[in-house]
Amino acid sequence: MMDISLVKLVEELNLKNLTPDVDMNEVRISVPDINRPALQLTGYYEHFASERVQIIGTVEFTYLQHLSEEDRVQSFEEFVSKDIPCVIFTTNMIPEEKLLRLCRKYQVPTFGTDRKTSSFMAEIIRWLNVKLAPTISIHGVLVDVFGEGVLIMGESGIGKSEAALELIKRGHRLVSDDVVEISKVSDITLVGTAPNITRHFIELRGIGIIDVKTLYGVESVKDTQSIDLVIKLEEWDKEKEYDRLGLEEEYIQFLGNKVVCHSLPIRPGRNLAIIVETAAVNHRQKKMGYNAAQELYRRVQQNLSKKRED
Repeated sequence: MMDISLVKLVEELNLKNLTPDVDMNEVRISVPDINRPALQLTGYYEHFASERVQIIGTVEFTYLQHLSEEDRVQSFEEFVSKDIPCVIFTTNMIPEEKLLRLCRKYQVPTFGTDRKTSSFMAEIIRWLNVKLAPTISIHGVLVDVFGEGVLIMGESGIGKSEAALELIKRGHRLVSDDVVEISKVSDITLVGTAPNITRHFIELRGIGIIDVKTLYGVESVKDTQSIDLVIKLEEWDKEKEYDRLGLEEEYIQFLGNKVVCHSLPIRPGRNLAIIVETAAVNHRQKKMGYNAAQELYRRVQQNLSKKRED
């Protein structure tokens, strides 16, 4: 199971630590969701998601303020005693010292933020979904071509890195060479990135390792990119029939998500960079509602209909 340190969450979201004497170095977050404990503060603990980050917004805070001091302390103590990872107070609300003492007593890290509850919830859920997303590593090259994330796959030595280098020289951006880490951030979105150790490097057989960022500038590289299209390079096989119209899309699956995939036969004389550029633009055009293959098919059918009428 993926998890992330609470320390990283605090640093990323710039949270104010209200209990600096509580050690949070060993606290790990493993669930990309949050919980607002409105029902729990009233005493209902059935189905309590205690493993989630707990967020106390205006509703929960004002409810506690309306309780008597004795009931407030009792309600809050029952809540923080449930082995929760942390508590975050939003909208610049600071709990009274008695409640903070309870957090220290049960070793619950407690934080504050001046952000509104709704926008803060959206941000923390987005960040946790990215950091805790299921991840796999595959052999390939990921390039940003006209804003489309193109994953180039194929056997070792077939020309993936060379194609990526030509695309970089044509103004596109490298995300990762050789190894691509793919994360499933939602049911429809896959995001690719490079391992830290190989980021911005390309291996060219016969030359060695080159630093793309140093040679071509910061505009030639990108840290992350959604994967919109997969191109599989393969040796030309004259016995095999290749799709020449593109009426039906082929797909490949990563982590349960489907991505459009084109098989591209390789033989001397083919300009891979231009073909990849064209594939990316054509894919973008399809997403905008225009399919050239379907338009050609429509014209052919229309022409046949006219001939029958004549």
